[in-house]
Amino acid sequence: MMSNITTFVNLDNVSEIATPRRRRRRSDADRSAGAILLAAKEILAAQPHGSVEDIAAAAGVSRQTVYAHFKTREALIGAVIDVITGEAVAEMDAARLDEGPAANALLRLLDASWRTLQRYPLLLSIATTADVEADHARHQPVVDHLDRLLTRGRRSGEFTTDVPAPWLATAVVTLGHAAGDAVNAGRMTLPDATEALARSVLRVCGVNPATITDLVSGSEPRT
Repeated sequence: MMSNITTFVNLDNVSEIATPRRRRRRSDADRSAGAILLAAKEILAAQPHGSVEDIAAAAGVSRQTVYAHFKTREALIGAVIDVITGEAVAEMDAARLDEGPAANALLRLLDASWRTLQRYPLLLSIATTADVEADHARHQPVVDHLDRLLTRGRRSGEFTTDVPAPWLATAVVTLGHAAGDAVNAGRMTLPDATEALARSVLRVCGVNPATITDLVSGSEPRT
């Protein structure tokens, strides 16, 4: 009798029923992961050493659910840093870096990256660089923007050609890290570090010293 019943089961109908269920499960999992990432950004931005339990509670899920999506706390932090880096790159994309003088565009690039630091100053201080490849991948879009901008400035004569462009890019990134470290250590306020970084980067890139104060203040350089 059972075999006769089975004969009449339409396997296509079973598949049609199962597919929406799988889609719902994937959708639920995506929402859960998104909630965890959002909660992690908020918790870790205020408490860099916040626990997985704190993040789970803020996301409205269990600790086990967090670990189902992110195998370790370090993996979760890495995912959060990926999201933040994406935000920074999106701001750089919107900063019109191909428009106007290269020196002004360089300051817009710095401003875009530092707006991210202002939103997440404590969180970025715990970003792990243990995974060198992942860290390189995160920074690559930023480096690409910087390389294009430095190339444009060198071609226009605004930036020095006395040293190779890759060295200039490395110097700019290193100055950015130094400024961030100074803020995190409490040695400088964020506004002071922002101005010092802008002035230092323009000098390193060979911008006319007589124009730097006006450039940093946002005024038209005096001629």
